[in-house]
Amino acid sequence: MRLILFIIIGTILGTSGAYSQKPAPTSASDIYHAVQKLNFLGSALYVAAHPDDENTRLISYLSNHVKARTAYLSMTRGDGGQNLIGPELRELLGVLRTQELLAARRIDGGQQFFTRANDFGYSKHPDETLKIWNKKEVLGDVVRIIRQFKPDVIVNRFDHRSPGSTHGHHTSSAMLSVEAFDLVNDPNAYPAQLKTLRPWQPKRLFFNTSWWFYGSQEKFEAADKSNMLNFDIGTYYPILGMSNNEIASLASSQHLCQGFGRLATRGSQDEFIEFLKGEMPANKENIFDGIDTTWSRIEGGEAVGTLLYPIEKNFNFNSPSEHLPQLLEAHRKLSGLAEGHWKSIKLKELEQLIAAVCGLYLEASADTSYTHPGGKVSLTIEAINRSNAVITLQSVNINTEKTITEANVLAANQKVVLETELEIPEDTDYTNAYWLNEKGTLGMYKVDDSGLIGKPETPRAFHALFELDFDGYAITFERPVIRRFARPDKGELFQPFEILPEATASFTDNVLIFADGRSKEIPLTIKAHKDNAQGEIQLQISEGWLVDMDTKPFEIAKKGDQQTVVFTLTPPAYEDESYLRPIIKIAGKEISKELIEIDYDHIPKQSILLPSEAKVVRLDIQKMGKNIGYIVGAGDDVPTSLEQIGYNVHLIDPERIGEGSLDQYDAVVTGIRAYNVVPELKFKQRYLLEYVKNGGNLIVQYNTAGRWDKQFENIAPYSLNLSRDRVTDENSKVTILEKNHPLTSFPNAIDETDFDGWVQERGLYFPDEWDGAFTPILSMKDEGESNKKGSLLVAPYGKGHYIYTGLSFFRELPAGVPGAYKLFANMLSIGKENVKNTSNVKG
Repeated sequence: MRLILFIIIGTILGTSGAYSQKPAPTSASDIYHAVQKLNFLGSALYVAAHPDDENTRLISYLSNHVKARTAYLSMTRGDGGQNLIGPELRELLGVLRTQELLAARRIDGGQQFFTRANDFGYSKHPDETLKIWNKKEVLGDVVRIIRQFKPDVIVNRFDHRSPGSTHGHHTSSAMLSVEAFDLVNDPNAYPAQLKTLRPWQPKRLFFNTSWWFYGSQEKFEAADKSNMLNFDIGTYYPILGMSNNEIASLASSQHLCQGFGRLATRGSQDEFIEFLKGEMPANKENIFDGIDTTWSRIEGGEAVGTLLYPIEKNFNFNSPSEHLPQLLEAHRKLSGLAEGHWKSIKLKELEQLIAAVCGLYLEASADTSYTHPGGKVSLTIEAINRSNAVITLQSVNINTEKTITEANVLAANQKVVLETELEIPEDTDYTNAYWLNEKGTLGMYKVDDSGLIGKPETPRAFHALFELDFDGYAITFERPVIRRFARPDKGELFQPFEILPEATASFTDNVLIFADGRSKEIPLTIKAHKDNAQGEIQLQISEGWLVDMDTKPFEIAKKGDQQTVVFTLTPPAYEDESYLRPIIKIAGKEISKELIEIDYDHIPKQSILLPSEAKVVRLDIQKMGKNIGYIVGAGDDVPTSLEQIGYNVHLIDPERIGEGSLDQYDAVVTGIRAYNVVPELKFKQRYLLEYVKNGGNLIVQYNTAGRWDKQFENIAPYSLNLSRDRVTDENSKVTILEKNHPLTSFPNAIDETDFDGWVQERGLYFPDEWDGAFTPILSMKDEGESNKKGSLLVAPYGKGHYIYTGLSFFRELPAGVPGAYKLFANMLSIGKENVKNTSNVKG
């Protein structure tokens, strides 16, 4: 119940862009909280690098205690991390984490911004980060967002003075913020922005420091704090029924794909911010000290404040609608003032309050959750006034098109339902995450429309404009067109209304490995997004690859249905990499998109359109053995990748591991971070090691030290110390230390060229100390660092072999990197060097 309460906070204040969230009921306490925020005219911007870097404690404190308009600027969307709840990685993970951030903001009351920077993975130094990101462009985005949001106060999550001591993205976010602080008021800095924006100068800049940056609690306690402000962010809000740090815990727990679900925190808790630039506040208990945050900040605004301050002082919790006349008069007076930043913000807040005190429910629901350009949908318009106010629904327009013009009196608690039809113009853009519409670079997303830069999501294409007359005073309320429906197992649901192509196509596998010259059947699934979709589909491929037919016809009667067509593809006789790209030809259009839906209960459903393609790789690969057991960890696509080269992969239920249960497998592989996220393994480790001792082959992929049960301090049969060592440059030189070792010679000869074309990184969390029983196979390093030899370690144990690897196979195999496949096949084949060729499977 409490989670609903804090979703309400964001809903009333209009801080979230979650179009499909179910409208939350609004209590009198929520309305009063919104009145308090209405009467505070000050803004704060929190700046960091990734979605999970935000300090929800301070964001919530500034939003709900100080009552400031508060926002979080994340440089990236977290595209380079891992996913604990599903298969989404890279661009799709960025979409998921964007929505999790918006879910957090709906709880803590903040707003959300992003730059175009792409989270390309771990970076050890800001010099590397800013080179890959394109510093000039990302800095320009920060300047643009500050000029747009106009914060009085900026707080950095990280220290700009410590390059090389932490993640390069972290330090870069602070460096960019510090530099932008001095540029935003300079008309010569990014002058093209000033066609639509104005220069702005924040009053002060802080660093959100803590004991962590000092190395220990003792060092922090001894530090000079004369330049710091200190807040108790554990303050309790009686009207909300929760403390600030409880709200913060709920907000940060929205990062489910990063495993951030946690217990709530309560009680007094100190937060420190260190002054960096601008005007130091004389009152260290007030971050806005010396800044006018009253209605007098707006020229002519005192008259508005005269109407609104008494509402806050004498709020009627039993009947909030009694304040409607004062709210309407305040809206009228504010509307008559000169245009300006705070005027537009406060007008929207006033409109949301007016709707809230009247219990207004306004909705435009389509009879389907999606259609296509040129399509038609039926809309149900619903309006209800749950107060005694005299209100008339004058008209309902969809965008600027007049749809319903008849006047309807909204009598107290009497629902008005109207029906109309919406025609979708042929030139309507498809619904998509705007930063994914065009191909970007390793470090930057491409966004041509400068008006979209900074926005968390793409604005919806269709809105209903409800013109209401309040006893002679008209206000227009905007609501996105949505789809409201019910499912027996879920209840009432709200989804975004999407515009999709007439049809989309997708491959079953995004990477297809041809381990020999034999042909493969390639199934291609066509999904219709309109009734009676018919046309043909063509498969494009580069020279050397042969497809059985240039085009194949399809016909699908009902939208939402699918049809699979099968092409036969023959690879060249030589090793090669290429891409398959389908083109759907339907109704005079050519469509080359794949639809990917992201649907979790804690975020709105997302429809993502990406270029439809599959990487095809012809390689000569040999392997020994056939049956592989795989223990799933934090989630990866390695099992599917191994099946691509002919292995039978069996997913092992850890609870079913017992004596002798693993003997059927030629090798057993643990997924990434398995020992971190699969608690059952602490009871099964002895069986895994017995399997090795009896002649088995166990491959353990990377884990993070310190994030597991104490029993796992040593996950190997010999001592092995995991560190934070990693090699982030995917092009770094790799030296093979043991060229005659089976891992580099059998059944595939591995050389340095097999490390060409790797993506994002070489590997992570390498061991830095190990028992002499282990043999290090490879050496690699990032520029300016010492060689790291812990990326691939192997040790005999009993009759079998234990392998630990921090190499990022979970990224390389799904990306179709040939050398990664050959090396992994060698790892699976170890110990079988003397097995007769009858067990050798080629291809």
